[in-house]
Amino acid sequence: MKKRRAERAGIIAGGNWIIDHVKTVDVYPGQDALANILHEGVSNGGAPYTVLIDLAQMKAPFPLEAIGLVGRDSDGDLILADCARHQIHTGQLKRSSARTSYTDVMTVRSTGRRTFFHQRGANALLDDRHFDFTRTRARLFHLGYLLLLDRLDRPCRQHGTVAARVLARAQKHGLKTSIDVVSEDSDRFRRLVLPALPYTDFCFLNEFEAERSTGIELRRGGKVILKRLPEAARALIKAGVREWVLVHCPEAVYALHRSGEAHLQGSVRWPSGQIKGTVGAGDALAAGVLHGLHEGVPMAHALRQGVCVAASSLSHASSSGGIKSLRACLLLGEKYGYRTVSL
Repeated sequence: MKKRRAERAGIIAGGNWIIDHVKTVDVYPGQDALANILHEGVSNGGAPYTVLIDLAQMKAPFPLEAIGLVGRDSDGDLILADCARHQIHTGQLKRSSARTSYTDVMTVRSTGRRTFFHQRGANALLDDRHFDFTRTRARLFHLGYLLLLDRLDRPCRQHGTVAARVLARAQKHGLKTSIDVVSEDSDRFRRLVLPALPYTDFCFLNEFEAERSTGIELRRGGKVILKRLPEAARALIKAGVREWVLVHCPEAVYALHRSGEAHLQGSVRWPSGQIKGTVGAGDALAAGVLHGLHEGVPMAHALRQGVCVAASSLSHASSSGGIKSLRACLLLGEKYGYRTVSL
């Protein structure tokens, strides 16, 4: 009798591995003007790095695996040591002759708003050959960020983009797939995001990215147009997303399933005076939701996990410095409550 194949378990994440050099400043200056650096530190950055570290700090009860490229330099050493400390498997996190990618993150103390200055580094060399899905028994594959992975953003005759080809291969090997996108100020979204959607089970976009991907205006005068979130989500489903579209913004997250099931979850009423930084909040939300999807909880609960983990991230200027256990994150929702939102 043949042995039954072991059930899949775990999350494997690939894409941008970045060291963030986070600087808190008193003001964001105009060109040629001066701002004072009040605090600085070094932390993890990029979708796979941040999501996996967040899951580890949430005490996720399943394996975590990494795919990507880092340099043969001190930043690369830091990333590998960080993964080892958090028990993230790095068999597919390779060293490159290029320097480790880094970002200077300027966070304004009074608002928590941040601006990024990015060096693409080794991430620009990440190609489809670096993804070997025969070596993993993970259940979910998370890829990010589209528009910030030079070789994966290249055209592919069969699938549209190389990233889409990677996602298709992951699905062929039995993994559920999810994607995230960088908030680039460009017109490349439709060309690079839409080809990936037919090979995406779970699509995470903020309101800016969803607007650029669909052409549907979602923010005006500094305010999100909540009533248009369903229209944008339906457009993304129509473009090919296989299961869930999740559009998030500071106020809420909206989730739409291909079947028509929909949920709207307000964010945690985190005191504005206690916001240390917003960098990593979108990845934190994704980590909370992916944890729920892996564990098979209803989407309504997965969204609540997502906004609570995102709230936890606001307590620190770095991407993951504020992330606590999932139980501790959920207690933030109980303590502060959730924004009342409606469509």
